Amino acid sequence: MELDEILGQIERELEAIKDENDLANVKIRLLGRKGLFSSLFENMKNIPQESRKEFGKRLNLLKVETEERIKKLEIDFEEKRKRKKEGASKIDITLPGKIPLVGKKHPITITFEEIIRIFTSLGFEVTEGPEVELDYYNFEALNIPKDHPARDMQDTFYIKEDVVLRTHTSPVQIRTMEAKKPPIRVIAPGAVYRCDQDISHTPMFHQVEGLMVDKNVRFSDLKGILTVFAREMFGEDVAVRFRPSYFPFTEPSAEVDIGCVICEGKGCRVCKDTGWLEILGSGMVHPQVLRNVGYDPEEVTGFAFGMGVERIAMIKFGIDDIRQFYYNDLRFLSQF
Repeated sequence: MELDEILGQIERELEAIKDENDLANVKIRLLGRKGLFSSLFENMKNIPQESRKEFGKRLNLLKVETEERIKKLEIDFEEKRKRKKEGASKIDITLPGKIPLVGKKHPITITFEEIIRIFTSLGFEVTEGPEVELDYYNFEALNIPKDHPARDMQDTFYIKEDVVLRTHTSPVQIRTMEAKKPPIRVIAPGAVYRCDQDISHTPMFHQVEGLMVDKNVRFSDLKGILTVFAREMFGEDVAVRFRPSYFPFTEPSAEVDIGCVICEGKGCRVCKDTGWLEILGSGMVHPQVLRNVGYDPEEVTGFAFGMGVERIAMIKFGIDDIRQFYYNDLRFLSQF
């Protein structure tokens, strides 16, 4: 092969290079152990003696030139790669800064923490229990036997005949009384479950229930503590009233209402023109409940109360649809 032909082949190979992969392949074909130059040097024995020296000299020069050109291409590609990498990571200080999204507490969490803060400041301890509960603790120990009509008040998720998703956190009160003797002063916050869903109910919601058992605990103690709670939560000037009611596990029982914080007691759509908003249920612990845990109702008395955290949050923040808490809409949640 003539040197002009060899030079033309090398030029075509080098001009066809588009990227580093092409360059690597061309380098192997031209300079590799079995490449073009190795083949040419091996075939020099077939060149006439008189022209072999000159051919070898020119071939060496061509190989050196080819190596230099390939080396230059390698450096160029390396520089391009560095510039591309630097360009991708370069910070443009003239651009406006990006404000990162900062997480905030959910309104239910805010309300939970405020309720717990108020009652712990009054000497109550926080206690918890299982969300998957035995029928005995969820109903029977609370004076709600299997044929009791009060079971219809709580649409229950049954896992098995005697295992349920708890419908309230009252079972924690039973477990606490079984585990220790009076005096007891606890609150039980947590999630509860009922088959119900509309603008004021969800299948899963949250409650905080309280229990105080000791000698000479009176209804006036209950009224005093819940009045303090209502005014700490909704303001010192809020009106509070206790209205007779019925719960199987307390006797006597009372609903606790506050003056409507929207219309200030004048009557509006939120309070259904009554001027009052119900916030929780309460009462003196039923003697049978005390007997069920081994307490003597002649020796000790107690009171209990329970509230829906979502209900408190809706009143406190002026929300009219409980489902807003669970839509995960950042426009709604970022307001709190």
